[in-house]
Parts: sequence; structure tokens; C-alpha cells
Amino acid sequence: MRPLAVLKHDVPASLVVFLVAVPLSLGIALASGAPVVAGLIAAVVGGIVAGALGGSALQVSGPAAGLTVVLAQTIATFGWAVTCAITVAAGALQVLLGLSRVARAALAISPAIVHGMLAGIGVTIVLGQLHVILGGTAQSSAIKNIAELPGQIVAHHDSATLIGLLTLALLIIWPRLPRAVRRVPGPLAAIAVATAVSVLAGMTLPRVELPGDVLNVQLVPQLPSGGWGGFALAVVTIAVIASVESLLSAVAVDKLHTGPRANLDRELIGQGAANMVSGALGGLPVTGVIVRSSTNVGAGAKTRASAILHGVWVLVFVVALGGLIQSIPLAALAGLLVYVGAKLVNPGHVRQVHTHGDLYVYLVTLLGVVTLDLLKGVLAGIALSLFLMLRRTMWSGIHVERVGGDPAEWRVMVEGVLTFLSVPRLTKVLAQVPEGATVKLELVVDYLDHAAFESLSNWQQAHERAGGSVTVDEVGHPWFAKGKQGSPTLSRIAAVRAVPRWLAPWSEWQAADIRLPSQRGGPTLRGASEFHRRTAPLLKDTLSGLANGQQPHTLFITCGDARIVPNLITTSGPGDLFTVRNIGNLVPAGQADSSMNAAVEFAVGVLGVHEIVVCGHSSCGAMGALANGAPAGKPGLSDWLRHAEPSARRSETVTVGGVRPVREPDRLALHNILQQLEHLRHYPLVAEAESRGELTLTGMYFDVGAAQVSLWDGRTGDFVPAGVPAPAEAHRNGRTAAG
Repeated sequence: MRPLAVLKHDVPASLVVFLVAVPLSLGIALASGAPVVAGLIAAVVGGIVAGALGGSALQVSGPAAGLTVVLAQTIATFGWAVTCAITVAAGALQVLLGLSRVARAALAISPAIVHGMLAGIGVTIVLGQLHVILGGTAQSSAIKNIAELPGQIVAHHDSATLIGLLTLALLIIWPRLPRAVRRVPGPLAAIAVATAVSVLAGMTLPRVELPGDVLNVQLVPQLPSGGWGGFALAVVTIAVIASVESLLSAVAVDKLHTGPRANLDRELIGQGAANMVSGALGGLPVTGVIVRSSTNVGAGAKTRASAILHGVWVLVFVVALGGLIQSIPLAALAGLLVYVGAKLVNPGHVRQVHTHGDLYVYLVTLLGVVTLDLLKGVLAGIALSLFLMLRRTMWSGIHVERVGGDPAEWRVMVEGVLTFLSVPRLTKVLAQVPEGATVKLELVVDYLDHAAFESLSNWQQAHERAGGSVTVDEVGHPWFAKGKQGSPTLSRIAAVRAVPRWLAPWSEWQAADIRLPSQRGGPTLRGASEFHRRTAPLLKDTLSGLANGQQPHTLFITCGDARIVPNLITTSGPGDLFTVRNIGNLVPAGQADSSMNAAVEFAVGVLGVHEIVVCGHSSCGAMGALANGAPAGKPGLSDWLRHAEPSARRSETVTVGGVRPVREPDRLALHNILQQLEHLRHYPLVAEAESRGELTLTGMYFDVGAAQVSLWDGRTGDFVPAGVPAPAEAHRNGRTAAG
């Protein structure tokens, strides 16, 4: 811990948390039916032990309201001494759970549940403490607090209301005050000012109360004389509730600050150790408490010293300065709690969960925490989250439409996961297709179970028997085709991932010879139809931005070979590459080709590209013809390949990744790339732009069989495979990793 951070941030924050913790600890002890001092013991132990050993640096632990109902029942059944033994055993169980590293499962809980829990706690705090501000007493539940609030508002208000509103007003305006003033934490200043005003004005109003001798416990935990089943159940119940509340609180605290993230397994061990100590000393069970933790973060804490010191202050102040604590008005603390609770209902969180479609989970968790209790509210949120996850996982989009207005041609589209749950809707949609119609059944499904396959297969057979025709078009894994072949059904994990249609050759995804009348034509026409149905909607926004002009960054000169797809091997899209293709990716010397001249001048002089790439490739037919002679009877090809003769005259050794290609055409392809770069530098526009540093010339070689792109490195005289670090960089990275 840095001493300066502790003095500047953690000491003031710990004092603020201490002021909140004392009355809360006393109130929870009273609500649980335990000795009042048990709450203070839990506050001290939670702060010191859990603060020192836990995995969440800014989480503050102590007695929690979430356990009051369970504790009240346990005390009524077993008595206080046995309850202390239950607390010790529950702590030991928590330590075992932490050592088994199961705590990270809490990260699987939806953020909507965590935010809903925070908001529910905040609403509960506000509803209860508003009564205290207005001079009344908080009721036993949020529902009762709501029911009694109108009467409390119109009732006579005394000095307690003035102090509560003064505290709340100071907290609201404090962030707007000058920086010099804000060096004092707002909560600490608000409590101090409100207490001073109440004392100087001689106000008579409820204040913090402490027992006469807070250290006189004289209690040793006892094991029960019987009923071991109930004892074990109580141990597990308290351990589970305390663990869930602590872990959720730790996850929530991580969302409130930007410091180190919590180690949840260590946090569980720290909470268990604190419960063992607290139970042994006669204290309440300890959990991570979001109210104190959020107060700790809001007060500016930076390290775990704040949580530890808050426990020390509870001990020291209660023993040595109990009279000073007892001068604090409860209405002032209520004002502080209303402010803290209101900040837990974060509008930003509401917008965030709404954006991700989890608003219902948030609201159910919030309402559950407010109307039931913390655990039941969280469980309700988890249940709804699981239901929605199941619904989204099992969702399937099924719809039917006529093709081109022709009543005899129909298209049925099925997307998502198609299982027995979707069969009723599937049969309803298929029933809309008239007998004798020509149907294209498009399946874009992640999984097709046996019931759905049987439903589709039976419908297809019945439709074809009635004189219609059905063409099945599967995008992705061929679930339906495999079923037709009698192949066993695979799990979704074992399914073969299909090549996307925008990448796969036509022959791999459209082998069916049966076509709808409106789809007569070759692969290009069918591919265009596929584009309009599936790809165009995804590209529409991008292409609309390019409708009035282009601003490519690269002139890409490559071979006309069908295996070279420039946008694919450069991971680029519409508007990125100005592409010129010809046989052998040639740039004729002396600017002898007007088509290439126009392309270079337009790309460099008009479009202002920043890079020119010449891309050759392995197994190039043009380079094979250059090495072995052009095929007889192809005068046009022979004339064109004369522009490649300077490449054949190059004599230097060129390698790819330090290895010289075995085949002569591949060696020629490398020489050809370098030769075309030289030809480009004789263009005045290119030479001028390159000399100004506005244009880069790049040589690229694509090994078709290895699917490997390599780039020319003039420093090493080698084509370096992309994605493989250069020797100097690799050495640097290795040294860094070793260091």
C-alpha cells in the first residue's frame, strides 16, 4: 500500500464508511434478534479480517440485511450460542469453496442481474430512510414503507426533517463546489455539518445509541445437543447466501471503479475466514455489503486499507468515543443513505441493459429485491435470464413468401435453431403453401433435431406427391441432407462449419440442377440472386456511403487468375481497392499499354491512392507460358507476354521466407513482381508521389496452395510471409517475454 494514497484517500473514506457501518450494524443485529453488540463485532471483523484477506480491494464487509430473515429463524430455532457455531461452520465451508475455485462462476451472472440488484438495494434503502428523514421510523418491508409514505409526507415535520434535508442538500451540491473544498469527502462533510448544526441548535431528535459496555460479550459458541440435520441445513443456507451476496457485491463493486479487479476465489476465502472469527467472538455472519462498498468507492477509497481502517474505527470509536458517535442524528445518516441508495439506481445502467435486450431481467431483479428480499430477487432474475437464454437459443425464424408475385412459385425460409419446439409453428407456415406449387426451401439453421427433420421431410414428400416440387437449399452444415442420407444426427459442436457462400465456389453450395423458373440461368445469375437475398442487406449501409464517389487507399495490380480474390487476401471491402487485372499482372515497360497508363494516372493523379501493390502468385499460367513458351495458335497471348520478357532476364536470387521456390514459373513470378515495380517507378506521377513520401510501392506474392501472403522486404531482399515477425522484431518480442 502506498502511504500517500492511504493518507489522502483511504483514511477519509474509511471514516465515512465507519459512520455508515455503525448504525447499520446495530440495526441489523436488532432486526435479526441477536445481541446488539454482535453487529458491532461483525463490523470490526468484517472490516479487518475480510478486508485484509479478501480478493476485492474496495469491498467492505460486515453484517448484511440479506441474512436477517434467515438469522432470525436460526436464532429462534437453535438459540444464539448455537447460531454462533453455525456461523463458524458456514465460514469453514466458504473457505473450502474458495479453495476449490468455484467462485468465478459468479461472473456468469448477467450484468442486468447485478445492476438490478444494485438498483433494488438502492430503492429499498431510499424507501426506508425517507421515513427517518421525515421524522418517522422505517417499516419492516419496502411495501410497508411505500404504503406508509404518503401519511409520513403530510404529517408534522420536526427538526429531524431539517437535519435530513440539510445532509441531503449538502451531498447534492458538494460535487459542484470548488476543488479546494471538495478535498474533504462530501459524505464526511455533510455528516459533520449536520451533527454540528443539531448540537449547536440544541435540537432534540433521535441519535445513534450504543449499549453501555459493548465489549462485555462472554460468549462461547456451542454445538447443538441434537437436530444435526437442521444444523447442517442452516450451515449450508447461511454459507450459500453469504457467498452469493459477497460475490455479487464484489462483481458490482468492480463496476463502480477502475482499479484492480476482484479475485473472487480469494474473496470467498477471506469472507469464510471472517465468518469463522466473527462466529467465534459472538458476532453476526459477515458478507460483502454493497451499501458500504459503494459508499467506500464514492468516498474516494483507493486500496484495501480503507476497509481495514473502517473496522479499526468501529472498534476504537465505539470503545473510546462512544459519546461522540451518539451525538450523530439518525436523520443525518438517513440523508446520507438516501443519497447513496439513489445513486445505485443508475440511468446509464438502464439504457445499457435496454440496448442489449435485458431490460426485463433488470426490472424483475429490481422488483424482486424490493418486494421479496435480496436472494429471492437475484434468483428471480437468474430464472428469467435462463428462460430468455433458452428462448433465444431455441429461436427459429420461419416465414413463407411468393416469388415475384407468381402464385405457382414460393419460397420458405427457416433460420436459427429448428427443434421440436418450433414444429407447431413450422407446420402452420408450411400449410400456407398451395398444392402443386414450386417451392424453394431455404434452411439457414444452426441445428436441426429429429422431430424437425421428420416434419420437413414428411411435408416435402406429401407436397411432391400432390404434384408440387421442393428444392432444398441449405446454408451451413447440411443437417437436412445428412438426415436424408440416413447419417446419424450430430451435436452442434460436432457439426462441420461450412465455408461462407460469399467465399465458397458456386459448385460447393449450389449443386442442385432443379431450378425455379424465375432462376433459369447459370451460376452468375444464381449468385446474384443469393447476393440480393443474403448479402445486400448487410452491405447496404456501407455501399450507400460510397454511392457518390470512391476514395480507395490502394491501386491493386494483379493477375486475372480466378483463384486470386484481392479483397479476400487483403481483408478489405467495397471502396478500399482500385483493382486492375490482366494476364500476368504486367505493367508494360515504357508505358506501352494505354489501358494501364490510364489506370495508374487515374488512381494516383485523381483518386490520390497512398499505395500501389503488384501481386503475383504461385502456379501462374502466364509465368508458365513465359518459361515454356506460349501455346501455339494464341497470337494475342504471345504478343502480351512480350511485356514480361524483362522479368525473365532478371538473374538475382529471390526467396520467400528464405526459401527459393522449386518450380521455375514460381521463381519467374517473384522476378516479375519486382520488375513491374521498376516499371511503375518510370511513371512521372508515381515517381513524384513516391519521392514526396505520399506513395508506397509494395510487392506481394500469394502462394495459392498454402493460402499464404508474402510481402517484399527491400532490406533483406526476401518476400516475408505476412503474420511472421521479422527477425529483429521476433528477437525483441522474445526478449520482452523473457524479461
